[in-house]
Amino acid sequence: MMQKYIIENHVSNRYFLTFDRFYLYLSKKMISLIQLEYIVAVDTYRHFAQAAEHCYVTQPTLSMQVKKLEDDLGIKIFDRSKQPVIPTDIGQLVLAQAREVLAGAGRISDMAKHHNKEISGELRVGIIPTLAPYLLPMFAGSIRKDYPGVLLHFEELITESIAAKLHKGQLDAGIFVTPFNDTGIVEQHVFYEEMLVYAHPDHRLAGKEQVRVADAAQPDIWLLSDGHCFRNQVVNLCSYKPQEHNELPFSLEGGSLETLIRVIDREGGFTLIPELACASLNPEQKNNLIHFSDARPVREVSVCYSRHYVKRRLIQLLIDEIRKAIPARMQQEGLNEVVKWKS
Repeated sequence: MMQKYIIENHVSNRYFLTFDRFYLYLSKKMISLIQLEYIVAVDTYRHFAQAAEHCYVTQPTLSMQVKKLEDDLGIKIFDRSKQPVIPTDIGQLVLAQAREVLAGAGRISDMAKHHNKEISGELRVGIIPTLAPYLLPMFAGSIRKDYPGVLLHFEELITESIAAKLHKGQLDAGIFVTPFNDTGIVEQHVFYEEMLVYAHPDHRLAGKEQVRVADAAQPDIWLLSDGHCFRNQVVNLCSYKPQEHNELPFSLEGGSLETLIRVIDREGGFTLIPELACASLNPEQKNNLIHFSDARPVREVSVCYSRHYVKRRLIQLLIDEIRKAIPARMQQEGLNEVVKWKS
């Protein structure tokens, strides 16, 4: 029995079937890739109607195929008594293998396109808010112009939301700050972005060509709201505890760097901003920038994707186009200290 084989191998912490053996099992049982797509969609959306809408079929059609697959395997993949529906224990193992099989099948199509020198398809990409306004205009338009067969869809999200969507297959790639330390996500480092001080002209740090990292542990620092990785980097770099000795005129958990910059220009104080954001400043504002003198802290920006990734060629195109747009000096690894934001 397949169920017995699954459980025995799960206990030994191994995948229950290799790709070839599972494929052979599928062919013998006449289980289709469409059925696997349906159960993965149900797992992703945890709702049969939404899964059917995503797969462009009616809910009865999807439900019937899922039930047929469960009957053929002799197991229950989903617990329908729960709302939203959740996978059973054995269902989680089947779903993990189904994602592997679908990824392998997708790579066949990718290989054919590569052989035919064809670059086309749809790429869904998540990007964090502290990168999107500055990085996207540098490369996204040129991809569409040079590769008209490539459709790019960008979604601005915080890192944790991007990672969750990568795991569920709702995004093909993410552009965010690493190390992220998730074994299910592959990180491909693309560039290193310096972190600088932005201070009001009357601030005690203003007018200096450089400051030490220790000088940035000040009680009048403006921070992004919780959930932004750049906030965590600033707090970690400055060894600052936001709840202590706050000297700001009012409380603000900023959702964007632009908000913090405008507030500083009006109310005083300072913050840290990443290098790409500096290009959007006017000449007067650029006079408010200060470099760090010690170890020039940077954040590591990567293109990330699930280990089950399929669209190898499109993801590599994304990486190549970003590198073309970024100065070579920002692509050199190991020159400065990478500030971590996630333990």
